[in-house]
Amino acid sequence: MSQLRCWASELGFSQIGVAGIDLSSAEAGLIDWLARGFHGEMHYMAQHGLKRARPAELVPGTVRVITARMNYLPAAMASDWQAVEWHRLSQPSAAAVSMYARGRDYHKVLRARLQTLAERLAGLLGPFGHRVFTDSAPVLEVELASRSGLGWRGKHTLLLSRQAGSTFFLGEIYVDVALPLSEPESAHCGSCRSCMDLCPTQAIVGERLVDARRCISYLTIEHAGAIPLEMRPLLGNRIYGCDDCQLACPWNKFAQPALVPDFDVRGVFRSPVLLDLWRWDEATFLRTTEGSPIRRIGFSRWQRNIAVALGNALRAGEDVAVREALHAWLAAPPAGVDLELVRPHVLWALDQA
Repeated sequence: MSQLRCWASELGFSQIGVAGIDLSSAEAGLIDWLARGFHGEMHYMAQHGLKRARPAELVPGTVRVITARMNYLPAAMASDWQAVEWHRLSQPSAAAVSMYARGRDYHKVLRARLQTLAERLAGLLGPFGHRVFTDSAPVLEVELASRSGLGWRGKHTLLLSRQAGSTFFLGEIYVDVALPLSEPESAHCGSCRSCMDLCPTQAIVGERLVDARRCISYLTIEHAGAIPLEMRPLLGNRIYGCDDCQLACPWNKFAQPALVPDFDVRGVFRSPVLLDLWRWDEATFLRTTEGSPIRRIGFSRWQRNIAVALGNALRAGEDVAVREALHAWLAAPPAGVDLELVRPHVLWALDQA
């Protein structure tokens, strides 16, 4: 394992562990979460059923799971990054994009490096069966990571580490080799409820229990239709994802910078302004978000989200330029946009003045 950890560090991972595959104790919670409809329109969550809690059913022959975490906090972020992000959220004309999405798509970064790690291990042990995942299949990532000692599940459901807070991605390698197991880490949230109390939509409905239908990350990324009317004012200026539960978490004072340059902030997302992003056409959106996780939501959802944020800016006192931009859009919507989806959000935004 020492050699494996050395290779992982060389590849930009911050920590690795090894978990067993008996996740039966997690099945009841998964079943209840699905039964309560907390997965919203993420039908794939229910489609795969209990495969998430049964690694050997997903990949036959699996006996261990190598887990890995990779920091994503951009190296250039200020030491008081939490205060900087809170300030951004207080500026109605600013655009708030989740920190993890300001650089390269993590799926591409982690998958390639996990595959390299598996190949190096094969060179040491000989050929073995394996499969690499990073938020790309029915995998209980946080459950496996917590069992392998990478941290514990916080009350916001994200993995927390005493050494690095929660600003990291997770990845897994399912293997058919009985590697030695890592020791799990106990929870250290105590009586703290900061993430629960400061969630703008109160999506954390219980300790380690999130109703995705109320989560801003779900609404701005996974949700394909109209954003519910009662949720729109709560989105503020958040146009892609939400970091509030991480900003509120005391453990993130220990957040560590990324070890790879892939997660450096793209220039356009250093200090984005809502009206600047609103004026993009589809070609600009596609060109600017190439290689970014943002591209996956498409141009229409991107415009839907910004329209809501502009409406909230109007309510907060922004006026002439925002109204003009919204009226200009109604007069000449950009090519390629889903009018049925976006136009009602633009009309709603204008009603907020």
